[in-house]
Amino acid sequence: MIIIKSKKEIEYMEEAGKIVAYTHELLKEHIKPGITTKELDHIAENEIRKHGAIPAFKGYHGFPATICASVNEEVVHGIPGLKTLEDGDIISIDIGAVINGYYGDAARTHPVGNVREEASALIEVTKQSFYEGLKFCKEGYRLSDISHAVQKYVEENGFSVVRDFVGHGIGQNMHEDPQIPNFGLPGKGPRLKSGMVLAIEPMVNMGSYHVKTLLDNWTVVTIDGKYSAHYEHSVAITEEEPIILTTI
Repeated sequence: MIIIKSKKEIEYMEEAGKIVAYTHELLKEHIKPGITTKELDHIAENEIRKHGAIPAFKGYHGFPATICASVNEEVVHGIPGLKTLEDGDIISIDIGAVINGYYGDAARTHPVGNVREEASALIEVTKQSFYEGLKFCKEGYRLSDISHAVQKYVEENGFSVVRDFVGHGIGQNMHEDPQIPNFGLPGKGPRLKSGMVLAIEPMVNMGSYHVKTLLDNWTVVTIDGKYSAHYEHSVAITEEEPIILTTI
């Protein structure tokens, strides 16, 4: 069941979303060669708590950290640790926060120092594919119109979309209905209605779309070892233009 949010609920979610956005902006300043993913995690947790919010991921099904920090071939759910970022790496940071009982969730991929041209293109295509999907975040379109727009843009640019993980509804729970694939035919699924809030999150691989989960039962990596990127916002459907809740 897709839960329709009231205007007040969306305001609560926007507060959570802004805290997520502030945290992303702070981490962006610290993403440089030499820093560890654990250090980034500490910075993020302090920032989220400073705003009176709670890290949404920490303890979620046992996840041990505030952020997901996925480096290079890691797609999603990377566990922060002693890994030191090096020049030429890329890192995907996923952040969630909860305040007043409502969630915000967003992800970004950043270059570390000087990255090769194809890695830079991967980051930009992943980001833009979200905005291609956003064009269909309006009343009357169907859910798969978003999915199709993401896939079409990614594949036209020579990359592939991950099939095993998808976007989701969000509200008083971090994961709600509906699931939002980043692939598929248009014109399928429920029609979008004002009050729906969707976490749309393209996960894009440089090579094959096939992935696997490592023995830590969290970290997802590309099968072929090629780079992957991730971009996500929480988006509210309205009677007019969609509202990105996870931005400043």
